[in-house]
Amino acid sequence: MKLRDSSAKADLLRRVRRIEGQARGVARMIEEDRDCNEILQQLAAIRSAAHHATVALVRAYANECMMSISDESSAELADALATALSRLA
Repeated sequence: MKLRDSSAKADLLRRVRRIEGQARGVARMIEEDRDCNEILQQLAAIRSAAHHATVALVRAYANECMMSISDESSAELADALATALSRLA
């Protein structure tokens, strides 16, 4: 299933690009021999941002599943959503 909601897609792209920038910042911090506590703090921020992006994608995916319920059987959609959610563990 593809993400069709343009606002959800734009939000997800914005989040991922922010994470990308944060990762480049951490790489710079490592190259500059910055304090480990500062690097850990930024890595925690990246992890949190990735979690929030994941939640946003799951929410959009669930909405897409609900909108397409007439296209596929509800059992198939529930299985697809459960499979997607199992990847989060």
